[in-house]
Amino acid sequence: MRFEPIDVAKHRNFIIPFRRDSFIVSFGSDKDFGNIEEYLDWIKTKSKQFPDGFVLAIDNEIPIGQLELTIKEYNGSKIGYVNLYYLIPEKRGMGLGKELQQYALNFFDNYGVKEYHLRVSPSNKNAINFYRKNGMQEIGLELEGKVIRMKGTL
Repeated sequence: MRFEPIDVAKHRNFIIPFRRDSFIVSFGSDKDFGNIEEYLDWIKTKSKQFPDGFVLAIDNEIPIGQLELTIKEYNGSKIGYVNLYYLIPEKRGMGLGKELQQYALNFFDNYGVKEYHLRVSPSNKNAINFYRKNGMQEIGLELEGKVIRMKGTL
């Protein structure tokens, strides 16, 4: 597996369905997915800021996953933030998540942060178990209980 920076014009037909599927897996529906053009504009802006943080995972020249990684402020400290870990359904449960995780850890290390966070739906048990296996801890509910914030350290 290799990682390729997202080019919205080139990868539009992958990143939209990948992100949409992440909502379905997480929340049972894509009704809160939002406006596609706003999402694409956000990707364009953030990928300029963090070109190595917005990448597709490519296997045999086919996109099979996506990462959206940023650096942000949280309670006065600079942290890494995982906006999206994603693998297509047929590649889940094969150990490839570890490669996404390692890529993310390297990204955060390159930016000099020692802590990273993400949000996960309480109903997404597979994701929660994966994050726990990788040393992340739950630190609280957010968005009126719709998501759990988790943190990990490098």
